[in-house]
Amino acid sequence: MSDIADQDLIDLFAKARVIAVVGLSPKPDRASFRVAAYMQQAGYRIIPVRPGPEGEEILGEPCYPTLDAIPKEIHVDIVDLFRRGEETPPLAEEAVQIGAGCLWLQSGIVNDDSMAIARQGGLLAIQDRCLMVEHRRVAGSL
Repeated sequence: MSDIADQDLIDLFAKARVIAVVGLSPKPDRASFRVAAYMQQAGYRIIPVRPGPEGEEILGEPCYPTLDAIPKEIHVDIVDLFRRGEETPPLAEEAVQIGAGCLWLQSGIVNDDSMAIARQGGLLAIQDRCLMVEHRRVAGSL
């Protein structure tokens, strides 16, 4: 689990506006959908990142096949990954390239190389924690 102070989480959630969710499923019973829907209801813009048919939307937002495909005028504050740990290093590199503020690997996802890539690129790096659970836990401090 990532060592991060509650105050750092509070600051992140207070400043963030846009969350790119890599691996966002359109199926409401999937964890990625539940987390994204919760964060959207909490006031964040969700950007779905998943390969799929052109024009696909999830939670009312257009999907993009990669982080790099997100229009440059959309600043991504948090990149939330729902991918296996071994798939995350290239995504960490993409998160750095698009100038995201934070790389977040969901509960059960751990990859120290991805954490190192993100930190070396100036991103806050968090792994093995659920974005929704952590937001709920510190939301009273926002």
